[in-house]
Amino acid sequence: MRALIQRSKEAKVTVDGTVVGSIDRGLVVLLGVTHDDSDADAVYLAEKVVGLRIFEDESGKMNLSLTDTGGALLSVSQFTLYGDVRKGKRPNFMAAAKPDHALKLYERFNELLRDGGIHVETGRFGEMMDVSLVNWGPVTIWLDSKG
Repeated sequence: MRALIQRSKEAKVTVDGTVVGSIDRGLVVLLGVTHDDSDADAVYLAEKVVGLRIFEDESGKMNLSLTDTGGALLSVSQFTLYGDVRKGKRPNFMAAAKPDHALKLYERFNELLRDGGIHVETGRFGEMMDVSLVNWGPVTIWLDSKG
């Protein structure tokens, strides 16, 4: 699994002009799933995301996690994180998981976050979405469960 994490001051997802998920300060996570990902990958990424110390403490150092700050998380499924453009200019998405497998792990990832006490808002799996955010910092982190 892959996660692109952005620290944000505010973020929202709209579908057909309707807001389906929104947060104030916290994290926006774009999550991609590949064929051989498993529950262990969801657990690994969920633990990493909530533990990332990318919020400033009173000294201005990135030393606080989402849990420490009480922030929320906006989770958006994004198969394009597995786009391969090594050959040509048109992305190949063969490495992205089939929708049934991806949905299962996307929902598991969100469940793990909620079980950990994080307020999670989501987009809509498989829908065309507009994601807007104020990237705070900017801070953007790339995580991959395969190392």
